[in-house]
Amino acid sequence: MTQIKHSSNANTVPSDTQHEISPWLILLLACACGLIAANIYYAQPLVGPISQELRLSEQSSGLIVTLTQIGYGAGLLLVVPLADLFENRRLAITILAIGAAGLLASGLVTSTTPFLAAALLVGLGSVTVQILVPYAAHLSPEATRGQVVGNVMSGLMLGIMLARPVASLITHFATWRTVFLVSFVAMLALMLTLRLALPKRTVTAKIGYHQMLMSMLQLVRTTPALRRRALYQACMFGAFSLFWTTTPLLLASPTFGLSQKGIALFALAGVAGAIAAPIAGRVADRGWIRPATALAMIMAIAAFAMTHIGTQGTSLSLALFVVAGIVLDFAVSANLVLGQRIIFSLAPEIRGRLNGLYMSTFFCGGAIGSASGGWSFAHYGWLGTSVVGTAFGLIALAYFLTEPSS
Repeated sequence: MTQIKHSSNANTVPSDTQHEISPWLILLLACACGLIAANIYYAQPLVGPISQELRLSEQSSGLIVTLTQIGYGAGLLLVVPLADLFENRRLAITILAIGAAGLLASGLVTSTTPFLAAALLVGLGSVTVQILVPYAAHLSPEATRGQVVGNVMSGLMLGIMLARPVASLITHFATWRTVFLVSFVAMLALMLTLRLALPKRTVTAKIGYHQMLMSMLQLVRTTPALRRRALYQACMFGAFSLFWTTTPLLLASPTFGLSQKGIALFALAGVAGAIAAPIAGRVADRGWIRPATALAMIMAIAAFAMTHIGTQGTSLSLALFVVAGIVLDFAVSANLVLGQRIIFSLAPEIRGRLNGLYMSTFFCGGAIGSASGGWSFAHYGWLGTSVVGTAFGLIALAYFLTEPSS
């Protein structure tokens, strides 16, 4: 098992410090996670103009987003666990530099293949957020760890939710290339700031990289809390991805007739759900994880149910869709933090691997949600889509009810 050596260096923190993390450092980590996570989502509303300029066929345009997601998914399994092996600050800055290189290339290249390769690098570099979140947990004492992780995750969720409208807005006033170049500059500034502000967290691991990867299979087999929380969140994130993949299609249809600007404002309303992360963190620190988990799942189910109140296309229906988006975002954000609070309490020396497994599992759930949402909407409209979304929540709740009471 990995061992962690406490350093006497004043700029180095032990693996599980009992000192309170300063508020400004929490703010820095939250902002960093938000800025980095946004890089995964900038391209989603820009697929049209990017494909047109790079002469990418309609059938191949989905690769712009898919390769970013592949890079991110690969990084979760192959890069994030390195936090158990290497000094965390240097690792985070190094991986962030890879993402910055991808952003620069995305803004400059003029042909398809280099752009898709750059998209892969952007996704890979974006897993830096999943190095910084466990790092924040390491800096926090047990009593307030959930609160700290929740505050940092609120920044991450804001970044995810604001990325699409910000990308659309910048493209409206400039070009899609400006989005990537502005983010590249932001990443350079962020790397310098992290280098100056973050304390080191040195680890001395008596395990090789190959052994570490093999140990992840063992962790899945022997850690029921990890399996449960990962599968809970996979279902929740599947519902989240399904909702935000299909509602723009519904709102743009003749039923609602919203413009792209209106859809962007609708997506912006979902940002309100990010307040769930710090609230969930405080709830977890008080030991209320089990009832809070059940409530989050019930809220996700209720979010889809409320979209069927009233006649579609009316102002009431549109308002309820907005509320449903906020409720669903709140539920998914809360459940994410509740799960992290549990897995980060298992063993400090394996947090990198635990977080990589947790995030990659529910990321797969999100991919399934997006794919099933597109298929169900094309064949059965919003009624069939909402049934699938509700099923995700019901599966999570049914599995949760089998969890032994502690």
